[in-house]
Amino acid sequence: MLDLHYVRENLDAVKTALQNRNFPIESLKKFVELDTTRRRVISEADALNQTRNSSSKEIGALMQAGKRDEADAKKAEVAGLKAKQGELLIQRAEAELKMEDLLSHLPNLPANDVPIGADETANVEIRKWGEPKTFDFEPQDHVDLGEGLGILDLERATKITGSRFAILNGAGARLSRALINFMLDVHTTEHGYMETLPPFLVNRKSLFGTNQLPKFEDDLFHIKDERGFALIPTAEVPVTNYHAEEILSASDLPKYYAAYSPCFRSEAGSYGRDTRGLIRQHQFEKVELVKLSLPENSVEEHEKLTANAERILQLLGLPYRTVVLSTGDMGFGAVKTYDIEVWLPSQKTYREISSCSNCGDFQARRMNLRFRRAGGAKPAFVHTLNGSGLAVGRTWIAILENYQCADGSIMIPEILQPYMNNLEKIG
Repeated sequence: MLDLHYVRENLDAVKTALQNRNFPIESLKKFVELDTTRRRVISEADALNQTRNSSSKEIGALMQAGKRDEADAKKAEVAGLKAKQGELLIQRAEAELKMEDLLSHLPNLPANDVPIGADETANVEIRKWGEPKTFDFEPQDHVDLGEGLGILDLERATKITGSRFAILNGAGARLSRALINFMLDVHTTEHGYMETLPPFLVNRKSLFGTNQLPKFEDDLFHIKDERGFALIPTAEVPVTNYHAEEILSASDLPKYYAAYSPCFRSEAGSYGRDTRGLIRQHQFEKVELVKLSLPENSVEEHEKLTANAERILQLLGLPYRTVVLSTGDMGFGAVKTYDIEVWLPSQKTYREISSCSNCGDFQARRMNLRFRRAGGAKPAFVHTLNGSGLAVGRTWIAILENYQCADGSIMIPEILQPYMNNLEKIG
């Protein structure tokens, strides 16, 4: 969430940033109205308080002078002032509550070096790795490959549950499990992350902390009982909230966490997009990377986190490119986001496989996650970062398509073979 004081003192800058994000600015007009009301109420309450203090002195003087009737009249007047003051306090609380609610719906402000643009067409490619393979046959997509090998079953998944679900069988299921273990091993042994296995159900307070609520309520799968739980859309939610409401020592930062989890998304508003195969599912798996950082180090930590995710693709020999998202394409809570896009031969294009974001203090402010420097300094908000390291299903797709053979079999990347009981080919 944005800092109320910053918004109040930098309205023009906030307005420009929201316009760059294609976000309606009517909320700022309402914010100014509420802030004006709040300031007026505070001023009136302060004036009444001064009057009450002055009247209290007069009452004491009247009582000492034996003028009880005049003192009683003044007491009645003070009682009226107290009641009026109470009404003003209620008005102030209502205005502040509405301001907080309004701020909870505003997105984060982009960093100065984020490209300005309306949508993904303004994203900027910053690097590429690997050369897309040239096939001497027409490459198949992952659906035809997977179904041809009997390792992917979409039809029965639809029968069991519905559309946008999948079943992986045999070597296909083992490949998914191998990728999870491989990713976790690399991130924990090479990159210094601590593995954690979080709950897959979270409460509304946690969802607010990582800005799924209130804006993205419809994207969640909710448990319909009095507890108000929801299935996690990403491990970012429970892992980033791990230290919510805590004050960490500056010496304990940064903290690195890596978590495997299934993810559940209703994909509200995405109907008709990527309906074939595993690209966009209601249930999928990820290895998520989360960092908690000192503010002055978060830019550097963002670069390192992105490089950590890229490293997985490099080890698997999968061509990719990295782009910085424009103001019109970046996520709600991000200051800056890099998307890593893997090459899919069947589509002859790059598709997102990881989104790595620096959220600044936006999420920490919502979950009251702070740190304290040495010497008794005042607590300040940490910076939170997250990214997929990687999306397991899309990595599975990329391996099938990039390592396919003319006969429809799939070569297993050498680095994955120990995780596949030394299997070299799915055929």
